[in-house]
Amino acid sequence: MGFGVERIPVLSDNYIFLLHDPVAHTAAVVDPAEATPVLTVLDQLGAKLTAIFNTHHHGDHVGGNRGLLAQFPEIAVYGGIEDLGRIPGQTIALKDGDQVLFAGETAQVFFIPGHTRGHIAYFFPGHLFCGDTLFGAGCGRLFEGTAQQMFTSLERLRHLPTETKVWCAHEYTLGNLQFALSVDDNNVALQNRYQSAQYLRRHNQPTIPSTIGLEQLTNPFLRVTELALQRSSGETDPVRVFAALRSRKDHF
Repeated sequence: MGFGVERIPVLSDNYIFLLHDPVAHTAAVVDPAEATPVLTVLDQLGAKLTAIFNTHHHGDHVGGNRGLLAQFPEIAVYGGIEDLGRIPGQTIALKDGDQVLFAGETAQVFFIPGHTRGHIAYFFPGHLFCGDTLFGAGCGRLFEGTAQQMFTSLERLRHLPTETKVWCAHEYTLGNLQFALSVDDNNVALQNRYQSAQYLRRHNQPTIPSTIGLEQLTNPFLRVTELALQRSSGETDPVRVFAALRSRKDHF
């Protein structure tokens, strides 16, 4: 049992993730921003699409839904219950604690509002598909949620097993690391990650996936109880530290 993950770069900095079961020749797609690149990879793999897993309703995550449904009209389209009516073609409304299945693997559904009011994540063993909540060395903007909500959501993700691969939906890591260094400049792990990310991007290589363990060491939004981040933010309460850092990042 199990699946591989195909990373499909689209638009300017998005990633679509195609979960591929090579035994059953089936696939599921996470946050299809566009349909055509997904159809191309499905054809290359000789796989049939069976499900769309959406994390939230933004157009650069659901823009390919209708095109994929035109080719595979019977597939299930998953999304959070708060996004009913906002995700094209949604057939299944998920809430916190629900489970979804693919390739014999079970994913736990996490309700993680903050970026949007209806954002969810899918946690398969060893794999976290977290949309725009947790990024490489960063986190999503607060478009519909509050700092408290995003802090709580990130705390939940921070406590996942350290080896968990973090499949976030944008190639934002290098810019996020530049900000992180501005508020946590004595962090050796962060300095090393920045050097590594620079090398990867110079050679047009992805920085995704990350891991929860790496994020714990280098992501300022997961380190709000650390003295260095408290000093940088001028706050001590974790939520206020988070809010100050997120506001500063918005204008970085």
